[in-house]
Amino acid sequence: MRKKKYDYELAERVRTIVWKFRDVEESYPELEKSKGNKISSPWDMYSSFKFLFDHEVKEKFTVFWLGTSNKVIGFEVVAEGTLNSAIVHPREVFRGAIVASCNSIIVAHNHPSGNNEPSSDDIVLTNKLIQSGKIIGIKVLDHIIFTNDGYYSFEENKKM
Repeated sequence: MRKKKYDYELAERVRTIVWKFRDVEESYPELEKSKGNKISSPWDMYSSFKFLFDHEVKEKFTVFWLGTSNKVIGFEVVAEGTLNSAIVHPREVFRGAIVASCNSIIVAHNHPSGNNEPSSDDIVLTNKLIQSGKIIGIKVLDHIIFTNDGYYSFEENKKM
């Protein structure tokens, strides 16, 4: 019988993700209420996770990992940028999703300006993420732009 090789790098990445969750839980007590929420609509996402983006002065790009029943099993902030941009690469978006063995993802970011309309860069990135997700077998369910006054959903606006 052959022994399985222990993947130290993967184990370290999983430990890092677990510690990130602990840090986030300490920073956001509201997270406890949102854990395991089933996401049935963009409004569910907005109402459950708006607190993560409230009053941010920089763009923050976050990936939410969903299980087979569309329950949020975790999330990761993959990029923090400037007042009006954040540099995001599909590799960074899907890295944690693969480690978490999720079924699908919802990506979200904020527009500190308050304008919830997507930029041309937002549209290009969304299409890249959809194509990347198809290749690796993780569906991108939506891309939501959060503002203090509302949200924009690519899915609701038929841009997916």
